[in-house]
Amino acid sequence: MGLAVARISWSWTTRFLFLFVGVVWGFNFLFIRVALADASPLWLSFLRAAVGAAATAVVITPFEGWHQLDVRGKRDALLLGIPNTMAFYALLFVAVESILPGVAAVLTYTFPLWVALLSPVVLGHRLGVRHWAAVGAGFLGVALISQAWSSVASQVSLVPVLEVLGAAVSWAIGTVVFQRRFPRHQMLEANAYQLIGGTVGLAILVAAFAPVPLPRASWTLGLSLVWLGVLGTALAYSIWFDLLGRTKAATLSAYAFIVPVVALLGSVVFFGERLSLFQLGGVGLILVSIYGIGRAAASMPTEDRAVAPPEG
Repeated sequence: MGLAVARISWSWTTRFLFLFVGVVWGFNFLFIRVALADASPLWLSFLRAAVGAAATAVVITPFEGWHQLDVRGKRDALLLGIPNTMAFYALLFVAVESILPGVAAVLTYTFPLWVALLSPVVLGHRLGVRHWAAVGAGFLGVALISQAWSSVASQVSLVPVLEVLGAAVSWAIGTVVFQRRFPRHQMLEANAYQLIGGTVGLAILVAAFAPVPLPRASWTLGLSLVWLGVLGTALAYSIWFDLLGRTKAATLSAYAFIVPVVALLGSVVFFGERLSLFQLGGVGLILVSIYGIGRAAASMPTEDRAVAPPEG
């Protein structure tokens, strides 16, 4: 059921668009940290999803994006909002209260590792030696960052590390199912519906577990929501899907390691984030692992189907 994708040359326009997406998604982690001063994690995740869903609806409407899915497709997309948006946002935003944005971004981008592990079961993709070597390097990197073996208090506590990893696993589950369920021409509309489904799920979580305190109105919260919802969700996702429609998804995904690099550098500059030598080594291993998985996938002679974009 795979769909062949024509290769495109990486023009300067294409490079600029991808760099724009990488920078926007990298700074998402910084804006989450800033916005948490005015809203609880669940409220912020709900607001980000709601703004993103509304802005996405505006973006895709001129392109007749609402005429691709039948009733079953809409239902399935709404349900995929549970892992893709509800669980992912909730776990990530709760964790960022206790962990600095740079490490949060690096751990979130263990996402390709979990996709690699799930793909043989869900999608029937065979993984080569290079894949498994990259996966092993990634998990070693996670161990170095968390320093779970250490009896000395580290800069990163284990609980938020597990929360971010849970978010990454949730996103990976949603992604491989998303990839199996929807062909490329339905992806944009399916993404809009999964955002709507996730927004509804997050509204239920807010009502059940954190109805108060209400978010505090401020210019920083407003700016953060514009960045996270409009730029980081509606616009960046639309660009990503356009690029996926014109080149191999695995090849494009190989360059997504720029996102945690941007987030880590931004956190060092704006939040004074500092890591131990062990943790820096772990960050390096994870970045190498992410890139290695992307390159290994790109070298496989298989037809590609578009996948849901790695977050930001």
